[in-house]
Amino acid sequence: MRIRRTKPEPDPGAGQAAGPPPPVEPPEPDPAGRPGPGDVLPGGRGLRLAGWLAAVMAAVVVAGWAVWETGPPTEAELLEQAGLNGRRSLLVGVKDDTPGIALRKPDGTYEGFDIQIALMIAADLGFRASEVEFLSIETEDRARMTARNAAGQHVKVDLVVATFSVTPARSANRAIGFSAPYLETQQSVITRKGHPDITSLTQLRGKKVCTLAASTSETEIDRAGAEVTRKNRISDCVTGLKTKEYEAVTTDTAILAGFVAEEPGLLEHHDIGLETSEQWAVNAGANGALRTLVDLSLHRSATDPQDMRWEEAYERFVTPMQAHNPREQIAGRTQPAVPEPDVRRWPWERGIPQRNAG
Repeated sequence: MRIRRTKPEPDPGAGQAAGPPPPVEPPEPDPAGRPGPGDVLPGGRGLRLAGWLAAVMAAVVVAGWAVWETGPPTEAELLEQAGLNGRRSLLVGVKDDTPGIALRKPDGTYEGFDIQIALMIAADLGFRASEVEFLSIETEDRARMTARNAAGQHVKVDLVVATFSVTPARSANRAIGFSAPYLETQQSVITRKGHPDITSLTQLRGKKVCTLAASTSETEIDRAGAEVTRKNRISDCVTGLKTKEYEAVTTDTAILAGFVAEEPGLLEHHDIGLETSEQWAVNAGANGALRTLVDLSLHRSATDPQDMRWEEAYERFVTPMQAHNPREQIAGRTQPAVPEPDVRRWPWERGIPQRNAG
């Protein structure tokens, strides 16, 4: 729309002789000496103020950059420190005889809850599933991170994800670098179907019981006074139970549940009422940078409501076992809480919506 201009109203005094203009009074000076509108700052004062502001801004930028440079390492720096840059594969030690947790199938591939957790962490480290090499590891070798490859040779692995429970003694071992826990379970007992209820390990006093060597279950069953046999593979214990070599097998509930689920007509689970929990964690050994990266992956999984990989692994492998183990809660249904690792990130990288993590 165009704006139409109107002509000015005619001056009533037009045509009359104009007198001299009235004198203009100069503005009163400000009593405080402050410059008024249109005044020019004397002596370059404006330039000095502008320079001062520029110096302050520069100092703020330098200080912020100094904090960034001297803060904790970035994720990229941790990958470099961990020795993962340029790597074509990630070696992970896992169990191979535990149904529902970590089982080596006839075709040589692995499946189970621990396998999915390892793949989740590997993906966050930048490795595709095809670049993760799973190696069978026995219970006694988890601390020294030595596993067997396809040729039967013992090799050092990058990570151990193998039902490895956190204990004060293990945490004090400098060769072990535990991540935050990724699953919580407890100790229990299985027997052949039809065995009288076992509500306490003391009921197994003098009985032949099999458990894993170098495991947390040894302490409790020894204290109960059972005749204990120790094996490196839990499947060997279960085989002996089925052939009546042992009266019972004891170890973590999540380890035993898969065997009961496979043969519910032959095996039975018992809740022995131990209050202490078993918290499984990843062993990164002496590689502190890699341990921090594992914690970062677990933290993201626990706090990002869009990240459902842990829940999907649980529903796929743990939940089906629960139906065949009604007396015993196999494991916590939510991921254990993971403190945020000390990793340097920009403020906008911390904007992930938070959820409760257990």
